[in-house]
Amino acid sequence: MKAVRFFGHKDVRVVNDLERPVPKGDEVLLKIGGAGVCHSDLHIIDEGTVVGTVFTLGHENAGWVEEIGENVKGYKKGDAVLVYGPWGCGHCKPCQQSKENYCDHQSEQAYGGGLGLDGGMAEYMLVPSSRLLVPIFDLDPIIAAPLTDAALTPYSAIKRSLPKLMADEFVVVIGVGGLGHVALQILREISGAAIIACDVTEDKLAFAKELGAEFTINSKDADAAEQIQKITGIKKAKVVLDFVGATSTIDLGTKVVSLDGDLTIVGLGGGHYQYSMNVLPFGVSMTNPYWGSRTELMEVVGLARQKKIHIEIEKHKLDDANEVYDRMRQGKIKGRAVLIP
Repeated sequence: MKAVRFFGHKDVRVVNDLERPVPKGDEVLLKIGGAGVCHSDLHIIDEGTVVGTVFTLGHENAGWVEEIGENVKGYKKGDAVLVYGPWGCGHCKPCQQSKENYCDHQSEQAYGGGLGLDGGMAEYMLVPSSRLLVPIFDLDPIIAAPLTDAALTPYSAIKRSLPKLMADEFVVVIGVGGLGHVALQILREISGAAIIACDVTEDKLAFAKELGAEFTINSKDADAAEQIQKITGIKKAKVVLDFVGATSTIDLGTKVVSLDGDLTIVGLGGGHYQYSMNVLPFGVSMTNPYWGSRTELMEVVGLARQKKIHIEIEKHKLDDANEVYDRMRQGKIKGRAVLIP
């Protein structure tokens, strides 16, 4: 079986000698249709955030049920499904609430397939429990694979601020990349707030306009905050969604978020924030959400099936994995890259 394997710091290889897994108990074997390539992979590959283990990469996965263990109910061969990415213990209170992304035992175990355990950049993937599957019905698994992160993560971040995203408010989206470009579509469909999109290239800003942004600002401009405040007026933006997470973007967010607003930092850009009561407006909630719940993934599938959101994708072969990662490092991926066995 062919797979894209992580062997250690900056060591990713495409291998052809893995045995095809055999499911038992509640396990499910999937024939992979597509596996999304995420910037989080680079944190594993380049920064060594997962050490001491060899595994198959890929945490945005979709495909068809190939074989089931003897205890699996409700699925059969050929069913098209997504794999819910964060794998918790399945038993604690957050897991019972469908929030395995906040499992009580997260610090004691690998986060999921492709994040310390074998993921979906392979011809087949063994999913440890059928509870981690979400049916996609008539969606194409190749196109649907990135929904598991590139759509679920912004959807969950937006949903927690939804009561504040009224028609008389503004929301700022910083970063129109793999997650940000989906966030714009979700905001357009489920919120009433006027959308201000920020990025550092004119092509990304033009893309943001196509996806529903009412205003666009080049965030590398020295007066980017002042430009945003000319749009929002004295009230500023009720919600800021930072899909970069660099020190510069966090700083921009603190300047444009309103009193009693939400500053949500989704991006893993390694930024720092030095708290000061004189900088952050009173009442602001600063959060760093992680992924989303399985039930929220079902809702994301509903949006996709209604054609209210789509993910811009590039299709590549498994053999091209390292080339794709290089292009991602250079910021040359538009939307999301998907590896197809």
